[in-house]
Amino acid sequence: MTDHSIQGKTVIIAGGGKNLGGLIARDLAAHGAKAIAIHFNSPASKAEADETVAAVRAAGAEAVALQGDLTSAGAVEKLFADAVAAIGRPDIAINTVGRVLKKPILEITEAEYDEMSAVNAKSAFFFIKEAGRHLNDNGKLVTLVTSLLGAYTPFYASYAGTKAPVEHFTRAASKEFGERGISVTAIGPGPMDTPFFYPAEGEDAVAYHKTAAALSAFSKTGLTDIEDIVPYIRFMVSDGWWMTGQTILVNGGYTTK
Repeated sequence: MTDHSIQGKTVIIAGGGKNLGGLIARDLAAHGAKAIAIHFNSPASKAEADETVAAVRAAGAEAVALQGDLTSAGAVEKLFADAVAAIGRPDIAINTVGRVLKKPILEITEAEYDEMSAVNAKSAFFFIKEAGRHLNDNGKLVTLVTSLLGAYTPFYASYAGTKAPVEHFTRAASKEFGERGISVTAIGPGPMDTPFFYPAEGEDAVAYHKTAAALSAFSKTGLTDIEDIVPYIRFMVSDGWWMTGQTILVNGGYTTK
């Protein structure tokens, strides 16, 4: 029988240095992961990535921090090559990378569109590709998307629109990698209480989002707390392996499909 536990597994997390990615790294280490490669985007994030590495090591797992801008295929290839060299082939690959832009379509520049597409769609595609090349058999692959994929709303065309392709990447990869026992899923949190959320939103919008979910009154912040997403990630990379090719919206009733 295939072992789908986290115990003894090797993990790579894109965007794993802070916020949700950092908490996922700490959680998987606490649940027995053997080694975790923690990616961070730029030198500005290095201190937080180093803190996460220290926390993972304190939990008893090996850890390494790897920097890179993942908006080129070559950078994603290098990330996986460096991770394999440092900790071995991964059993679990998680991509939390993303960028938010809230702006009317009529105001979005070509440069902004290209940047959103590169961060949210292109980097996700090549992360899935390299995970398919490097994951051990019976591996797990999860990409973070957004619950706006289930919303009917203005102003997020370039954000939700460049996350939407990940649903299709996920379905195709689940079929292509399934013969090796690899499950492929996408998790779509609601608006999360992280530093990425607030700069894109005005005061009125923040107030709305804090009351929009069916369970908002029972959330610490009214928003999706990263602590509420981590158990779903942990489940999908362990006992939840039988679900594959799916996008799961985890948002306390903020949106649904």
